[in-house]
Amino acid sequence: MSQAAAPKISFVSLGCPKALVDSERIITRLRAEGYELARKHDGADVVIVNTCGFLDSAKQESLSAIGSAMAENGKVIVTGCMGAEPEAIEQAYPDVLSITGPQQYESVLDAVHRALPPVHNPHLDLVPPQGIKLTPRHYAYLKISEGCNNRCSFCIIPKLRGDLVSRPAADVLREAEKLVAAGVKELLVISQDTSAYGVDVKYAESTWKDRPVRAKFIDLARELGELGAWVRLHYVYPYPHVDEVMGLMAEGKVLPYLDIPFQHASPNVLKAMKRPAATDKTLDRIKAWRAQCPDLALRSTFIVGFPGETEADFQYLLDWLDEAEIDRLGCFKYEPVAGATSNALPDQVAPELKQERWNALMARQQKISAHKLKRKVGTRQQIIIDEVGPTVAKGRTKADAPDIDGAVYLSSRRPLRVGEIVTAKIERADQYDLHGSVAGF
Repeated sequence: MSQAAAPKISFVSLGCPKALVDSERIITRLRAEGYELARKHDGADVVIVNTCGFLDSAKQESLSAIGSAMAENGKVIVTGCMGAEPEAIEQAYPDVLSITGPQQYESVLDAVHRALPPVHNPHLDLVPPQGIKLTPRHYAYLKISEGCNNRCSFCIIPKLRGDLVSRPAADVLREAEKLVAAGVKELLVISQDTSAYGVDVKYAESTWKDRPVRAKFIDLARELGELGAWVRLHYVYPYPHVDEVMGLMAEGKVLPYLDIPFQHASPNVLKAMKRPAATDKTLDRIKAWRAQCPDLALRSTFIVGFPGETEADFQYLLDWLDEAEIDRLGCFKYEPVAGATSNALPDQVAPELKQERWNALMARQQKISAHKLKRKVGTRQQIIIDEVGPTVAKGRTKADAPDIDGAVYLSSRRPLRVGEIVTAKIERADQYDLHGSVAGF
């Protein structure tokens, strides 16, 4: 008897790493049910679009992706953050098969089953134990919680993704262990608010390797640090207990890297953003962190042109940056988001002034970055290899996360492999990247 052809699904994943993890989970479930992934929309039976709905520009990108899928295929299932407020999608594309919000995996699967029933094949329906990953084989995002309890005035994430819901520590550790066993060399720990992990469950214990582990930031970081992979901490708000992780960084258990979304430095702007405004203490803490862990790299994001931001507020931010010496920085011009309370704030900043401030901040950061990278010339650094070319390989130091930070361009006497970790001598630096040669394996 001939085996029926496996139904094919084309998948578009937009937005942040948290959305990418949602996509991986959906794809893993579909592959386990015998669905195949198609490279093109027109060769697929159904298209799934995982949308981003945070900024207007992201919504436009999502609508454009849905439009392309409708034009090329016609059978489209929409999920993700934009699906939490479906009116714009319904208005633009009333014929989509289904619209669901973020993390609603069962609803997406139900929509797929209705449009395209699975064909079971016991010989083909095999999924690797670590699941299907959309990142390269050597690194993976590890999502430890959903949602957020903060109510920042510019953000609608809690409205889209709900309040904080932490995963049991044992579940996270089991997933991490499977990933490392499958060849993952770097675990990128993500959530909306990583340092708030476990607050919602009162740091409840779960059993891992016959012992209890609390659902707490420091406990989870310590356990992850025992798995033998690089552990990189993202979206860490600087609550007081974050100080505890410096010891793990100094010992080499987790990477000396903290991604902290400071957003601004001026107390006035932080207050309008509804974020804690103890900036003087923050600078003191950064100094204390670096004293304990001299290799610490700090990455952050900032918003310029927030409603009410004065010239004095902006100058305060520039001066703060000079003192904080943030290693890696992303900057956004404030953009109103439908449903955010900051839209109603007075003294909106003119678009041309936002652009001027963005230019000035990026120029200042370029100098800081160039100065900090220059200090690495002549040093030896461990580099994880992301891409291999005929003469030069591209990788990252412990201070650089994939896609958002800088790179290291390396020459080597022997061919390198993607995912390999090598020792390199840094020979020169430019404003954002390093150049060197492999000195050891």
